[in-house]
Amino acid sequence: MGTPEFALPSLSLLLKSQHQIAGVVTQPDKPRGRGLKLSSSPVKKFAELNDLKVLTPDKLKSEEFIDSLRELEPDLIAVVAFRILPEEIFLLPPKGTINLHASILPKYRGAAPINWVIINGERITGATTFFIQKKVDTGNIILQREVEITPEENSGELSLKLSRLGAELLLETINLIDKGEVRTFPQDESGISLAPKITEEVCKIDWTKKALEINNLIRGLSPYPGAFTYFRGKLLKVYKAGVETGSSTPAEPGKVVEVNQTKGILVQTGQGSLYLLEVQLEGKKKLMAADFMRGARVKVGEKLG
Repeated sequence: MGTPEFALPSLSLLLKSQHQIAGVVTQPDKPRGRGLKLSSSPVKKFAELNDLKVLTPDKLKSEEFIDSLRELEPDLIAVVAFRILPEEIFLLPPKGTINLHASILPKYRGAAPINWVIINGERITGATTFFIQKKVDTGNIILQREVEITPEENSGELSLKLSRLGAELLLETINLIDKGEVRTFPQDESGISLAPKITEEVCKIDWTKKALEINNLIRGLSPYPGAFTYFRGKLLKVYKAGVETGSSTPAEPGKVVEVNQTKGILVQTGQGSLYLLEVQLEGKKKLMAADFMRGARVKVGEKLG
């Protein structure tokens, strides 16, 4: 069970393994793009290309869907980036239902662990497999693997890295369950932290914060949904930035203090300054800062936010 591209390495690796995939469950087609044409999820597209049976339920508790699952007679259900499952589903297979989560549980329980580990300036994260229980992300842990977060890595890059690491971890977990050799341990409740859904308020840049904190926010929200500020009254998304380590003349947070064709647009923050390197003004395409500066004729003294 899964929907986004994050789940594809897991599905691909399972397809190549000795295990039989009885079926794939993913989100129904949704309207996307300017024409609002129905578009399939990445998981559905991959499954159909490989002649796998696909179920796309609107409601997970519907009798029709649960009956369809029973007909597949799964020994085990594996979940990678999907919805919260009702008990009728995760208790259905005899060998249980497992989940691949993109953090070292119990840290960063929730919908957006990859975003929040970067936003919070973490240096280490990883992946966890566990047996699903009624309360979200609380089940007994099977396997965990850690990975380093590099200083310039954004959420898209980290997601790709974790999806590949997670795929290997998931297959190893399934192999252990298949052999009857799986061992689990409970989560340490004293180490809990949360990774809630990313909201618009989270994405808005607060220029009174430290340059490093703002840079972590930008990295953690790039390429999607993107951190944003305002420039001349229009929304400006910032996809890449760099902390200026040298000394600078203090200015009001949000003020442009330098326009550099090589380095970018230098903006004052509450502590330190930040070069904007890749931006996108509403209604326009994404640009490197040098190209944006030339087109918009950005001037020192202008204010963002």
